[in-house]
Amino acid sequence: MNNFSEIIDSIKKYNKIIVLRHTDPDPDALGSQKGLANAITEAFPDKKVLIGGNDSQGLKWLSTMDDVKDSDFEGSLVIVTDTANTERIDDDRYNSGDFLIKIDHHPNDDAYGDQLFVNTDASSSSEIIADLIESSDELKLSKTVAYYLYAGIVGDTGRFLYPATTQHTMNIAGEFIALGIDSAGINQHMNEITLPQAKLQGALFDRLKIDESGAAVAVIDTDLINKLGLTREQANSVVSTPGRLKEVHSWLEAVEKEDGTFRMHLRSQGPTINGLAKEHNGGGHPLASGADAKDLAEVEQMFQELIEIVNNYYKKGE
Repeated sequence: MNNFSEIIDSIKKYNKIIVLRHTDPDPDALGSQKGLANAITEAFPDKKVLIGGNDSQGLKWLSTMDDVKDSDFEGSLVIVTDTANTERIDDDRYNSGDFLIKIDHHPNDDAYGDQLFVNTDASSSSEIIADLIESSDELKLSKTVAYYLYAGIVGDTGRFLYPATTQHTMNIAGEFIALGIDSAGINQHMNEITLPQAKLQGALFDRLKIDESGAAVAVIDTDLINKLGLTREQANSVVSTPGRLKEVHSWLEAVEKEDGTFRMHLRSQGPTINGLAKEHNGGGHPLASGADAKDLAEVEQMFQELIEIVNNYYKKGE
């Protein structure tokens, strides 16, 4: 594992830097990516700094991507933020540069890169980028950089509601607010949903199957997505909805993909569920993970396995 000074030295060494993140980006992926890129550009205006990946339609208010060409990777430093494994990097050319750095807060199951810094105790990758900037004599925390990093922290902490929120997290957020960022505007963007998404939330409660253990599952199939006029990105955005119910403590959401398989979202308010995700072509945090299911039979299998995990957790009195 590398330290911040080694990463800063690598940043200083290269004149071309490309910052990437994971597919289907959330605010932390985009916030850490754009926040780091802006911090580097502000400190070293002569460097060419690009951000790559596919745009997220629902998060264009936060960040849009550059047009990164093959030639841009030649002799470049590539930094990947908020991405646990290489399969999820949103650019297959990530290894085409001269040097690769991983900065992340997920479990380090795939220790890729020539340098890497992983802190699983951090609330978000945006928090790590804030610490990286704080450690540096060259990088500075500007109001613009703070805007992106605040959005990332707010996104990954569920507006500071999740257990990963620490005193350090709050202290950093306080520094951002002191710089005058539009925190209310960011929170409003995070809170907004479209009318079809609101209808999906209602339909989700009708479809939710809740076991007496507190485990639950809901399937969002293609018919429902089409009926409500949703994109799959919008359908994936209601993952936290079941957790608002008093009766639900851990849950799965299965969103049907165009090929008929399912993207699985796993969430928990106590029992560790990333082991279950790993068994189904996924992974992530102990209380928030993603996986895949080839069909409804595998969705049901995962639900039964989740019930067992929840029952064992509460039998132990954890």
